[in-house]
Amino acid sequence: MESITKNRQSPATLRAMISRAYGPDQVPDGDGWLRELGHGWFNVAYRIQLWDGAEVVLKIAPPPHVEVMTYERGAMAIELASLRLIAERTSVPVPRVEYADRSHELCDADYFFMPYVDAENFGIVKDSLTAAERDVYDEALGAANRELNSIRGAAFGPLAGPGDPTWRACFTRMIGDVLADGERRSVDLGYDYRLLRELIAANADCLDEVTEPRFVEWDLWDSNVMIRDGRIVAVIDHERAFFGDPLMEAGFTAVDLPAFGDPTAFVRGYGHAELTATERRRRRLYTLYLVLIMIIETDYRGHTDTRQYDWARERLREVMALFGAA
Repeated sequence: MESITKNRQSPATLRAMISRAYGPDQVPDGDGWLRELGHGWFNVAYRIQLWDGAEVVLKIAPPPHVEVMTYERGAMAIELASLRLIAERTSVPVPRVEYADRSHELCDADYFFMPYVDAENFGIVKDSLTAAERDVYDEALGAANRELNSIRGAAFGPLAGPGDPTWRACFTRMIGDVLADGERRSVDLGYDYRLLRELIAANADCLDEVTEPRFVEWDLWDSNVMIRDGRIVAVIDHERAFFGDPLMEAGFTAVDLPAFGDPTAFVRGYGHAELTATERRRRRLYTLYLVLIMIIETDYRGHTDTRQYDWARERLREVMALFGAA
């Protein structure tokens, strides 16, 4: 996926990064040692073969001159914190951080190296699998997501703080930031921004039911899951995590909108009971948050076609209908 947030670097700079991380003896030469992994939407990622043949992945944060959405600021620091938390407090498989550099001495952004995961991307191969195979992975993903949500935080919001004492204060700030991002770029949502704020305020009371901050991966789509031999071998891309309501996880989105797939196996693996009326209201707010981001980020990413924008605009119409808004 093309995006102006991808901070591509020259082979000479990449070699300097490799030397700093692994030593000058591991710097490759010749051709064929470098390949960009192109399916990401935000950071640039390279698959690199070191001098001794070991394969690693290098992720580089967006350049500082490119404006990102409010919730994306400091995303790589969030990912590094997430990887540490997950590795320390769960059994969910994640890549090991082999070297991280936030000095901005070799390039203008944060970057880190991790081992290359020799496996298939679930999102890429999903359509080639049988329905039974997809269910096995979706169910395993639900179980893994529940374990991620077992991590408790001290407050709602950013992993590094400062947080909010209530989920209502936290989420209304989060979705308010998204709307402010859209207004700043005059993004046409098809709905008046004032109407959206009124709708959120009218439903905010349902957020009070959430009283314990839990680790929320939020971006755990099937395209961030690596699989091999019938099991999940790694979960990748953790830069959007926060402490909040586990019901906000991506796997529950299809409970609201069929366009996001069938949630049955995920929910079964997660072990979640049928949603209550209050949970359904919360879930709709979370789907609203997601589709607003999907619309507005197309401007910030500099998309050259309207496919995502058009698709997300239709999803916004559907979620607004769930709230009874024409």
